[in-house]
Amino acid sequence: MFLTVAGLLLAGCAPGDRGLRSFEAGAGPDEFSVLPQRELTLPESLSALPPPTPGGTNITDPTPRADAIAALGGRPAAARAGGVPAADAALVAAAGRNGVDPTIRAELAEADRAFRERRARFSLFGGAGEERYFRAYAPFALDARAELRRFRNMGVATPTAPPAE
Repeated sequence: MFLTVAGLLLAGCAPGDRGLRSFEAGAGPDEFSVLPQRELTLPESLSALPPPTPGGTNITDPTPRADAIAALGGRPAAARAGGVPAADAALVAAAGRNGVDPTIRAELAEADRAFRERRARFSLFGGAGEERYFRAYAPFALDARAELRRFRNMGVATPTAPPAE
């Protein structure tokens, strides 16, 4: 009887499948580095095939930038032109008006890793049924209604937001 109860108690402490919300860093695959290949198609005429270019691209190679541009209604050739198209120069200038930090991704990744490591030390025994991931990031969750009130109080137009209460 005692062994059965002890076994059930230990089984309840098992971490289970935490997936992407796990705090432990692993050497698993990077889900963002996998790009699907395009379908192989036979052109209407074999003379329409481009000549092979050693070291060049293949017509079935993935082109995520060009695909994204086409999906948003742009011209996929703009992705291959290099640089910023003249029509987008003002947008790029406005986005970078306060400067661009080339190391921001690495800095944020390091700060997040340190934050998760600090929180993991102090949350050895979590709440009943509550995941550590959500508890660790709860202070950073935005209250949509409070943000809407804040923007309206500043005079920002919010035409797609729900009406004021």
